[in-house]
Amino acid sequence: MAVTQQLARVSAEFLASCRRSAGASADGDPLWDPPSADVLDLDWAPFLLQRVCELGGLDGVHRNALQQALDGDTAIDLAFLNTHPHAIGPFGPDPTALSAAQVARVAELLGQIDFPALLAALPTDGAAAASLIGNGADGIVGGTKEYLLGHFSAMREFYRDASRRQLLVVLWWD
Repeated sequence: MAVTQQLARVSAEFLASCRRSAGASADGDPLWDPPSADVLDLDWAPFLLQRVCELGGLDGVHRNALQQALDGDTAIDLAFLNTHPHAIGPFGPDPTALSAAQVARVAELLGQIDFPALLAALPTDGAAAASLIGNGADGIVGGTKEYLLGHFSAMREFYRDASRRQLLVVLWWD
C-alpha cells in the first residue's frame, strides 16, 4: 500500500465533534469521516512540488506558504486523531492542521504562484526535467510536468475553497 498525503477541509465544529467522540468512546474512535468531496489526495506530489519551486527560484514568502500548505501546523491539538486503532495517519508524522485564518493566507499566496512559469524553468526534455527534480519523478507515468501541474492546481483550488468557506485544513499521510 502506498503512503500518500491527504488533506481534509473541515469546520471547527466538525473537529470539535470528533474530539468529543474520541473522548466519549471506549476505544477513542473520533468518528473521523469528512465528506469525500472535502478530501484531497496529493499522492507523492508534495516533495516534488517543493523541489520545482526551489528549482524555479520561487521567493521565500511563497515557498513558505507552499511548505505550510503541505506541512500544516502543530498548534491545533490533533492527538485524538492519532490514537490506535483509529489513527488517521498511522504511517507518517502526526496529523497537523491549519486554522481558518492560516488557510486564508495560504490560499491567497498559493493563488499568486505562477506554477506553469516554474515548470517552464525546467528543461524541456521530460526525462531531463524529472532527473533534475529527483525524488522518483522519473517514475511518473504520463509526464512529470503534467502530474505536478495537476496536483498543484488541485491543491490551490482546495485551499481557495476552504478559505471561501472559512474551513480548517487537516493534513496527514495515509
